[in-house]
Amino acid sequence: MKPYHYQRARDIPGAVAALAEQPNGKYLAGGTNLVDLMKLEIMTPDMLVDVRRLTSDRIEETEDGGVRIGAAVTNSDLAADRTIRSCYPVLSQALVSGASGQLRNLATTGGNLLQRTRCVYFYDTTTPCNKREPGSGCSAIDGHNKDHAILGASERCVATHPSDMAVAMTALEAFVNVHGPDGERRIPIEELHRPPGDEPERDTTLEHGELITAVDLPPLAFASNSKYRKVRERASYAFALVSVAAALDVEDGTVRDVRLALGGVAHKPWRATKAEEALRGEQANEANFRAAADIELEDAEPLRDNAFKVPLARNIITRALLELSEER
Repeated sequence: MKPYHYQRARDIPGAVAALAEQPNGKYLAGGTNLVDLMKLEIMTPDMLVDVRRLTSDRIEETEDGGVRIGAAVTNSDLAADRTIRSCYPVLSQALVSGASGQLRNLATTGGNLLQRTRCVYFYDTTTPCNKREPGSGCSAIDGHNKDHAILGASERCVATHPSDMAVAMTALEAFVNVHGPDGERRIPIEELHRPPGDEPERDTTLEHGELITAVDLPPLAFASNSKYRKVRERASYAFALVSVAAALDVEDGTVRDVRLALGGVAHKPWRATKAEEALRGEQANEANFRAAADIELEDAEPLRDNAFKVPLARNIITRALLELSEER
């Protein structure tokens, strides 16, 4: 591992100031992804600023009836929280489906949002990868691409975002609070992660030195009728081939409102707005759920080895919505 400087900041402004002065510095919280990448010399920061004890590790109800999740809340604590389990079950289920119990005990909310792709070529430093080394090429396009994107990719990168939690938070229309050199701002989670475009090395819209301090879940009455479905190659400790976070509001057999987000299909958690629009006001039945899924997937551009993701995504969207409509 390349030598680096370690600093434990006393407060958030101090941490932000320290990192702002170090162009190749990184924040360290749980470190479950960053440390692995450092060991492989995929990421080689000159400085680590420890922020684990600076941000909140509490889950609190907000004045508007929503929930604020401190960036230092562990994945295990968030998944087990009674309010999350009852009011936002999709989030609890997504967290439990990710990683292992040991990792969830250490991984933090802020860090989970910022974890990097698990593309095999990103991790293999002997192969070209635009995300790791801009301008070198994308080995996955003509290589082993079974796990890669079918939506929103570019000729420079076809990697997918690995977080289960972020998919659920996208469906819940969460807001990410950050503190940076220019002060504080609140980012809709759909605007946090980027499509690859011409800069696949940039995973998010965060500026250098910005630190995630908390995530806000807005009040959503029908979020209690939600679930997360994940298809993977083995029963545990595997990233999604395709996943869906769904929340459904049905009255008298008609869809009043719906939230959908997909994982394992794009460079960022994919908000399925076309499917949502197609479903509102329609009868809650299998034919309409399947038709809405088809509308969302009509722009899919599968690669040589991952065309199976299109019917797979259609099927799990349909199944998740059917189950939610039957549970009301």
